[in-house]
Amino acid sequence: MMNFPSDTKVYLFLGATDMRKAINGLSVIVSEQMQLDIFSSNLFVFCNRTQTILKILYWDKNGFCMWQKRLEKDRFKWPKTSDDVMNITSRELSWLVDGLNINQAHKPLKYSMIY
Repeated sequence: MMNFPSDTKVYLFLGATDMRKAINGLSVIVSEQMQLDIFSSNLFVFCNRTQTILKILYWDKNGFCMWQKRLEKDRFKWPKTSDDVMNITSRELSWLVDGLNINQAHKPLKYSMIY
């Protein structure tokens, strides 16, 4: 898997994406449907209907890069929610690419002091 700084923002475009789309088609989704800055250093992640293909689009200094993974067996644990876009950490992206469900990971606890 690629290595990115831990503070890199990762955005999932939830639902199914037509994987015939390449850089131009996916960048239109980012700017028009997700309403995000395609020229940021953020990662934009897409998945197909059968959850066997992931594509990650990002801007790298002077051009677009696209990373793709296609599973021959099994499926990605793509989140199911009514939202269109989900923000996750680069660590959660690694889990997703490795086949783990990002919603089953331990979430940080926040305590408040009651006086």
